[in-house]
Amino acid sequence: MIDDFDLIVASFTAQYGLRVSDIKKMRWSEFRSLLVGIGPDTVLGRIVSIRSEEDRDVLKNFTKDQMRIRNEWRLRHTRTMSKKGAKKAIEGMERAFLRMAGLNV
Repeated sequence: MIDDFDLIVASFTAQYGLRVSDIKKMRWSEFRSLLVGIGPDTVLGRIVSIRSEEDRDVLKNFTKDQMRIRNEWRLRHTRTMSKKGAKKAIEGMERAFLRMAGLNV
């Protein structure tokens, strides 16, 4: 999450109109609630979508930058997680985005 702080700030600003100083003053519970509510049309939403994509047909149409983003994230996280842990984390992100889209999973 620390690596993505700039993406979080940009997304909070775009979606909620908050500034960095507002975010830094938040309680953890409020921050977490707002982060869970980040929409797929924000920069963070788009990056998470790229990172978690598994559909081979969709991956075939990824640009070089999208593949770089996905591969860098997967490499960084597979070094620190077991395969089971990585799969669980990706599934959790997928469920979060499905809930944000209004689909109860």
